[in-house]
Amino acid sequence: MQNNIIVVTGPTASGKTMFAAHLAYEMGTEIISADSRQVYREMNIGTGKDYEDYMVNGRQISYHLIDIKDPGYKYNLYEYQQDFSKIFQGLQDKSLIPILCGGSGLYIESVIESYQLKSVPVNVRLREELENKSQEELVAMLQSSGKSLHNTSDTLHKKRTIRAIEIALFEKTYSLNAKQTLPQLRPVIFGISIDRQIRRQKISERLKKRLENGMIEEVESLLQKLPADDLIFYGLEYKYITLYLQNKISYAEMYRQLEIAIHQFAKRQMTWFRKMERSGIQIHWIEGHLPIEEKINIALQHIAF
Repeated sequence: MQNNIIVVTGPTASGKTMFAAHLAYEMGTEIISADSRQVYREMNIGTGKDYEDYMVNGRQISYHLIDIKDPGYKYNLYEYQQDFSKIFQGLQDKSLIPILCGGSGLYIESVIESYQLKSVPVNVRLREELENKSQEELVAMLQSSGKSLHNTSDTLHKKRTIRAIEIALFEKTYSLNAKQTLPQLRPVIFGISIDRQIRRQKISERLKKRLENGMIEEVESLLQKLPADDLIFYGLEYKYITLYLQNKISYAEMYRQLEIAIHQFAKRQMTWFRKMERSGIQIHWIEGHLPIEEKINIALQHIAF
């Protein structure tokens, strides 16, 4: 059966974007991002928008779902599914096999498995009631709601937890019989595999480089437009650098905590991919250290045209 989409994923710092861009060049196609934070404008260094990776042999590879929302906006999985569907259909109409590339396993799984989600409206009254509760109380409420948690990050931040409770209560109250019309995907999935120690070294080197190249200044600029809590919502770099700029932690502590958090994030990504495999989703793993041409040749052997 012919594949109508190619998926390229892997943990942070594995080199998946560069590989996807070269594969897109080889196939004459375009890339759809599967990154939950690269949707935001002005959040460039912290989210790792390596724009130069999309330039291959002098050709700009077209990409989608990057820089589509202003910082401060709370983009969600339902919106991603809708935006993905529109882009996918447009590329299908051009007879292209798009490449879905990113490390957000939840975003990838939501479209290849056609998660049935609802656009849940904001419940102002509920939010006011929940605002005074502790994070521990909110997490207990969410767990007792019976909602199946697709994303454990819902329990890590108060605003996320309140939103998750809001969604759970909405789903209990209203019928969810109406289904989204999502494209039927026939994916071939590639994961870029990288040795754990090499991955840790690359993460540490990349963090140092990004801090030297203006990541703190990027956060400073964003803090002129957004409340600190809104920026902390985006996690990792934005959380720890904001705390540093608020003088709540030292530079050394910021660096140490952020480095640990990114390593833990990469580990969680791999856990998610393994969960996908256990559920029956096949991922063809390609060694990250191989030359780009060899990786492309391996991939082309698995794609059904």
